[in-house]
Amino acid sequence: MEIGTGLFTCQRRPDDDRSMSEIYEEMLELGRAIDDAGVASTWVSEHHFEPDGYLSATMPALSALAAVTEEVEIGSCVALAPLYDPVRLAEDATAVDLLADGRLTLGLAIGSNPHEFEAFGVPSEERVDRLTDGMNVLRGAWSDGPIGHDSAFHDVGPDVTVTPKPSQEIPIMLGGGSKPAVRRAARIGDAWCAPSALSVEQVQTRVEDIRRVRREEGIDGEFTIYVLQHGFVGRADDKEAAWERMKDGYLYLHRRYAEIFSGEPVSQLPAERRAELKDQAIYGTPEQVIEDLERYRTALGDDVHFILRTYHPGIGTDAMRACIERLGQHVVPHFA
Repeated sequence: MEIGTGLFTCQRRPDDDRSMSEIYEEMLELGRAIDDAGVASTWVSEHHFEPDGYLSATMPALSALAAVTEEVEIGSCVALAPLYDPVRLAEDATAVDLLADGRLTLGLAIGSNPHEFEAFGVPSEERVDRLTDGMNVLRGAWSDGPIGHDSAFHDVGPDVTVTPKPSQEIPIMLGGGSKPAVRRAARIGDAWCAPSALSVEQVQTRVEDIRRVRREEGIDGEFTIYVLQHGFVGRADDKEAAWERMKDGYLYLHRRYAEIFSGEPVSQLPAERRAELKDQAIYGTPEQVIEDLERYRTALGDDVHFILRTYHPGIGTDAMRACIERLGQHVVPHFA
C-alpha cells in the first residue's frame, strides 16, 4: 500500500497574520519535505472566491511543486472539471507533467458549489456532461495527432492538434462517493478517490462495485484506488497530543467546507459534528496510525494508494513538517 499526503489548500485563517506569499512558500517547503521523506504522493485542492484564499489555481501550484521535488507523485484532488476549458487544461497539465518528468495525476470531479458555477457562468445541471466531454477532449489532446472529438461545450474542432504532448498519457483520477460517480470512474477513469466522509466499510463496498463493473463490462487497463482521510502522525508517546496539534486546522477546514457547500455562515461546528470528525480522523503515535491504516489494507487489499491528509491550515509549518517526517520514517516503511 502506497502512502501519500497533502492536500494543500493554502487557506489563511483569521488568526494567521502571514501574507499569502508566505503561505504559498509554506506549501513549497512542505512539498520538499514530502519528497525528502520518501512519501509516495502530494496533492492540491481547489475552490474559488473564498475569503480565506482557498487555493484556486491547481496547475500553477502543481507546477511549482514539480519544480521543487524530484520523486513524489503530484496531483489535483480534485480539479473542478466543468469550470475549465479542456484544451487549456490539457495544455497546462502537459506543461506540469513535463516539468515533473511524468509524475502528474490529474484528479477531476464534477463540483458541487452553486456559487462557483454561477460565477463562472456554467449551468450546474451540465456538470456530468461537461466532465465527460472534457475528458474526451483531454484524452484526444494528449493522443498522437488531432483531438478527434467534437466537443458539445467548447469551440474547438476535432481536427485541432494540441502540442506539445506529454511523455505519456496523464492518468485521470475521478472523485465522488455516490454510486453514479463511482461507476463513472470505473468506466471512464484511470483511478477513483474515496472521499474522507466514507467509512472503511463504505469504501470497501464501492471498491467491490468498481471491480465488478470493470470485470463485467470487460474494461481492461490499470486502475488505481486512492483513499483520502485526514490525520496526523504524532510523537511516539502521546496520542492525544497529535489530536491537539491538528485539531484547530482540521476543524477550521471542515467549518469552512460547511460554509462553502451550504452558502451560509457557520460560526462553529456543532459538538456532535466535532466528535464525529475526531472519530473519523487517523491520528496518534506512528504505531496507532499504522494500526488504523491496516484496517484499510485488510478491507481493500495491498494495491491501494492512501492519502493521509496532514495539511491543516494554520497549525504551524514546523508541526506539519515533523508530521511528514514521522510519516516517512515510521509509517511508510511498514507498508512498503
